[in-house]
Amino acid sequence: MAVLAGPGAGPASASPAGRHHRDYVALGDSYASAPVVPGQVDANCKRSDHNYPSLVASYASKRLTDVTCSGATTAEMTAPQGTAPAQFSALGRRTDLVTVTIGGNDVGFTTVLGTCARLTASDPTGAPCRAYFTARGRDRLTETVEQTAPKIARVLRGVRDRSPHARILVVGYPDLFPETGVGCTSGSVPFAAGDFPYLRDKEKQLNAMLAGQARRHGAGFVDTYRPTIGHDMCRPTGQRWIETLTPATPAAPLHPNAEGERAMALAVDRTLGCHGPRHR
Repeated sequence: MAVLAGPGAGPASASPAGRHHRDYVALGDSYASAPVVPGQVDANCKRSDHNYPSLVASYASKRLTDVTCSGATTAEMTAPQGTAPAQFSALGRRTDLVTVTIGGNDVGFTTVLGTCARLTASDPTGAPCRAYFTARGRDRLTETVEQTAPKIARVLRGVRDRSPHARILVVGYPDLFPETGVGCTSGSVPFAAGDFPYLRDKEKQLNAMLAGQARRHGAGFVDTYRPTIGHDMCRPTGQRWIETLTPATPAAPLHPNAEGERAMALAVDRTLGCHGPRHR
């Protein structure tokens, strides 16, 4: 298990394979905090001790300060969220590894999915959600992703200012929708057939923006999308790592379950060059 400590605890050490990051701070939203995934350790932030930061820390015995919080936007990096202090308060000059999963709530993806679900009845075989968000020749979701880019840039600059020696990893979002674009409209996945490829592409745009901002600001990017293809919300229970609106395994609706968090942890682990456990 991860050893919990403050960001100033203990110096980083070296290993023959290169620098071994010891003082790890995890920042981010619900895809990092893992609401409902057992076991929950923070009621305000709905944080699991089996979220991807905890798993990454356990693989290499890193000292983890996990301040991820469900509902967080880029604003909560520097402002309190309920009883949780600003996430940046966990950072320090001796922090040498930071993961950040943020941006989905700035784009309003949960609200978008709610709107798409509501519109499905109007044209279940068409693409009413795409029509709604691209009315009058504008794609409002693409615009929102573009408008979120400067906010991500400010987050990365803020991390660097507070932890100048840290390796920073922007961790992207896993695959929510079938890569093929062929959906699975049902009561638990209530999206119109033609909206699946549109929503898939919007998520890809969000991840591409995050990757671009990471590159521009000297951070790494962890692609969690490709490793999770084939485990989207349309897969049956036991194969899906993203739950539906009515989860069959402990997880928040439309969020990673325990296997999804594990897949995200393994993607981070591979980027770090560590040797955590692998899926069989």
